[in-house]
Amino acid sequence: MPVLELKNIEKHFGMLIALAGVSIAVNEGEVHCLLGDNGAGKSTLIKTMSGVHRPSRGQILLDGGEVSFANARAAIDSGIATVFQDLAMIPMMSVTRNFFLGREPKRRVGPFRFFDFDTADRIAMEEMARMGIRLRGPDQAVGTLSGGERQSVAIARAVYFGARVLILDEPTSALGARQTANVLATVDKARKKGVGVVFITHNVRHALAIGDRFTVLNRGKTLGTAQRDEVDQAELQDLMAGGEEIAELEDSLRGSV
Repeated sequence: MPVLELKNIEKHFGMLIALAGVSIAVNEGEVHCLLGDNGAGKSTLIKTMSGVHRPSRGQILLDGGEVSFANARAAIDSGIATVFQDLAMIPMMSVTRNFFLGREPKRRVGPFRFFDFDTADRIAMEEMARMGIRLRGPDQAVGTLSGGERQSVAIARAVYFGARVLILDEPTSALGARQTANVLATVDKARKKGVGVVFITHNVRHALAIGDRFTVLNRGKTLGTAQRDEVDQAELQDLMAGGEEIAELEDSLRGSV
């Protein structure tokens, strides 16, 4: 049974139909790549999965039972974490403070409660080391990290706080080759911990490097889902680009010459 499943999801914004019947399932311990060109509906879908938007029609199932997330916090409390492109981090604050932002461990001194820095620093360093990131120290400012390292902080934070489904919004879009490799390695570590990962991208090479299954969106519709051994780079690229439409256009142009 999938951890998270969306069935025939539609999302309307007035007269605009952003999603027109999208279905996707996410299993434990797999990376499900969601591919599509700009305007395919990827952003709207992940906001619907993560409780930011409520679907106009369709079902969201968690462990086989239908759910309706009132907001993003409700989705997080159900184990669905989303790492958006902006990462929701404060560059001038330390790795520890960003790691525990809004969930700070406390220690009690008499009637007062204080941020337990010793516990927080230890956990942050341990969790980052498990993800393969070596920090100078827990007080290192997030702004001094590379883009790939910041992605790893966000992923490690989500896994530590119990994410069962981790949604990654274009995590490699602005990264170089080495940073991309580091992020993909971090995603693989999350998968090995049993987390179901939704990896949103328009880069087919990055998807094939990490994905177990692939779903392609085009104009708010699901074009299909394939296992890793059922599809290759050329086929995925063709689906994303609207291969049938391009072929029809080429035939039309040849016929008019």
